[in-house]
Amino acid sequence: MPTKVTLSVNGKPVTREVEGRTLLVQLLREHLGLTGTHVGCDTSQCGACVVHVDGRSVKSCTMLAVQAEGTEVTTIEGLAAADGTLHPMQAAFREHHGLQCGYCTPGMVMSAVDLAQTHGQLDEKTVREGLEGNICRCTGYHNIVKAVLAGAEAMRADVPRAAE
Repeated sequence: MPTKVTLSVNGKPVTREVEGRTLLVQLLREHLGLTGTHVGCDTSQCGACVVHVDGRSVKSCTMLAVQAEGTEVTTIEGLAAADGTLHPMQAAFREHHGLQCGYCTPGMVMSAVDLAQTHGQLDEKTVREGLEGNICRCTGYHNIVKAVLAGAEAMRADVPRAAE
């Protein structure tokens, strides 16, 4: 029996009827056409499906769409500015060649943004530990780690300073 789900996705209100077994990633990809969120393993091991739910990283292949009722979901499509300007973390991934084949990139970027927002000042060890739930099958993580460190620094620089 379909259930009505209402949430906000990338700042826009969305209401859909879904089966109770529908995963959040299925709602995003199949019902809303937001295919930037990938399904890599279907077992929550790889992190390709990471999105933000109420500002925190969530593996959308392990969350039912009905559990997202009333939440604010941000996907990789919602990270850049409305004019297409890349988020500082997206720009850092491009600049530091952290993209590789690109399949894991949306989940990596979403996890990296959460990591930077949670920890503020990052070091290599914290980044490597923070990305343990994201798997890149291309090569190593060297450029990804460099990109996350640079992206976190750029995010801190973008934070408006309080008036003195």
